[in-house]
Amino acid sequence: MRPKNKQKILKEKRERRHKRQRSRVSGTKERPRLSVFRSRYHIYCQLIDDNQGRTLISTKDQDLEEKDKKGKKPTEIAFLVGQLIAKRAKEKGIQKVVFDKGWYKYHGRVKAVAEGARKGGLQF
Repeated sequence: MRPKNKQKILKEKRERRHKRQRSRVSGTKERPRLSVFRSRYHIYCQLIDDNQGRTLISTKDQDLEEKDKKGKKPTEIAFLVGQLIAKRAKEKGIQKVVFDKGWYKYHGRVKAVAEGARKGGLQF
């Protein structure tokens, strides 16, 4: 029997984690789901109403001013993205959200987004 490829094992673990996470987390109009997507260079956030299947608000690190990002580490930029989505949510009257980290572990940039959103005034 041939051993599995390491990348394949990691992908399966990630998919199991994502499935487990999504089974517990669902957003409504009053309390939308704050979904985080992290690529190699960028970070994206959305507030999603799962009942209607609509994205209410979205933001990304490219929405930030260049002067705000200059000389900052990726986790610091992710913190600013969290604050930006909190600001936009407050403008629409959203106070409480459900955090969806997806298949990512809760550390680094994903944790920084959550902390930024909390500091911006969102309640998890």
